[in-house]
Amino acid sequence: MRTTSLEELIAGCRSGNRKAQEAIYRLYASKMLGVCSRYAKDHQEAEDMLQVGFVRMFDKMHSFKNEGSFEGWLRRIMVNTAIEFYRRSSKMYIVDVEEAYQQHSDEFPMHAINVNDLMRIIQALPPGYRMVFNMYAIEGYSHREIAEILSISEGTSKSQLARARNILKNSIKMEGNQHGTTAR
Repeated sequence: MRTTSLEELIAGCRSGNRKAQEAIYRLYASKMLGVCSRYAKDHQEAEDMLQVGFVRMFDKMHSFKNEGSFEGWLRRIMVNTAIEFYRRSSKMYIVDVEEAYQQHSDEFPMHAINVNDLMRIIQALPPGYRMVFNMYAIEGYSHREIAEILSISEGTSKSQLARARNILKNSIKMEGNQHGTTAR
C-alpha cells in the first residue's frame, strides 16, 4: 500500500480531491480542535470553529506557498477563525489599564491542577480575557499584534492579559484547595 506525502495531499486539495481533503482533515483535526478549544467557551463552539476553519483552509489552499510549516499555516487559520467567532458573538469586557496593573501577580501554582481542569478554567474566562490570554501566552502574539488584530490599544491588551492571569491564578488556587493540594 502506497503512502501519500503531505505535498501530494496538498496538491490533491488544491484540485478539489475529496479524499485528499478528508486525509488532511483526519491528520490535523484533533490537534486543531485543541487550538479551537482554548478560544471557545465550550466544546460545541470549538467544533464549530474547527469546521469553519477547515472550510476556510480548503478555500485558501491555493495561497499556501509550500514555504514553512503547513501545520503552522493551518493553525493561523484556526486562530483567525476563532478571533472572527469571538468578534461576532461577544462584546469585549474592557478594563482600565491602571486597575489591572495595580493587581498583585504571583506565579501560577501549576502543580495544583491537571490539564483538563486548566482548560475548563481558561474556557470560563470572560471572552476578552480568554482571547488575549490565548493569543499572547499560547500563540505567541505580541501586544502590538493583538492590538491590531482585535482593534484595541496595546495597553488594553496588557490589561486584559494581567486580569486573565489574575483570574487564572485565583481559580487555580481554589481548584487546588478543593482537591486538597496546597497552592502557593
